[in-house]
Amino acid sequence: MTYQLPRPLILASSSVYRQQLLSRLRYPFSSVVPNIDETPKVNEPASTLALRLALEKALAVSAHHPRSVVIGSDQVADLNGTLLGKPGTHQRAIEQLTQMSGQTVLFQTAVAVVCQQTHFVQQELATVSVTFKCLSPELIESYLRAEMPYDCAGSAKSEGLGIMLLERIDSDDPTALIGLPLIRTCRLLSLAGIALLGASS
Repeated sequence: MTYQLPRPLILASSSVYRQQLLSRLRYPFSSVVPNIDETPKVNEPASTLALRLALEKALAVSAHHPRSVVIGSDQVADLNGTLLGKPGTHQRAIEQLTQMSGQTVLFQTAVAVVCQQTHFVQQELATVSVTFKCLSPELIESYLRAEMPYDCAGSAKSEGLGIMLLERIDSDDPTALIGLPLIRTCRLLSLAGIALLGASS
């Protein structure tokens, strides 16, 4: 009888938030930064962009680690058809939060799971509807100085002080808003042969 070692698991991301979320599953993994162009295509919808980038990230890393199961993920915020990415700067974060004040924003979070050796390629999308309170310039400024969320799509960290800016969150996958939909991720990992808690189901 030949004993087969479990397939290595790789997260195709340098995001601390995604690493922390995946760590909740208590399955060993490594992180590899994917080298891809994340520029949106002309008139590309937020959901399509998130799905495309999640898959491209997973495929880029899988090409160098064919035996591993690779997770790719991406998130795009959609405000009435306007795509909101990571602000990067204080001024851009002010502009984003001012735009989102009193509005409902759809955060499209995609996850893709790929294993080149077994030809496994699947992806799913989690849509989170987030309604923002009416935000005063003073509140926006105070929040940004306290949180500095310049690496988060939409400038609001719901797992931190950003929750104070929100009126309502609607989602069937609670961690999707933070950056990795764990319910969908668990489902795809199981299909890919990763036995969480020692048993695939």
